[in-house]
Amino acid sequence: MARHLEITAAIGTKVYFCDAASPWQRGSNENANGLLRQYFPKSTDLSVHAPRDLARVESELNGRPRLTLGDRTPTELFNALLTSASIQTLQ
Repeated sequence: MARHLEITAAIGTKVYFCDAASPWQRGSNENANGLLRQYFPKSTDLSVHAPRDLARVESELNGRPRLTLGDRTPTELFNALLTSASIQTLQ
């Protein structure tokens, strides 16, 4: 995010950074980390895993319904947003 000022100027949106050592400010990120830890314990060297193994985990996580997405999967929501003619919110 070293170029966050350029991104802000280009697309007209603000970029926010969490305070250091404040995981409660990064809820979605911390949740994703927890899900990934079910497959890869902390400090796992991902280079020892084949790309197909990483893709399998990606597929499983993206196919898992999320309460915050109204029990939809990330894949379902992403596809719906891609095929929508209008801008939608996550609600």
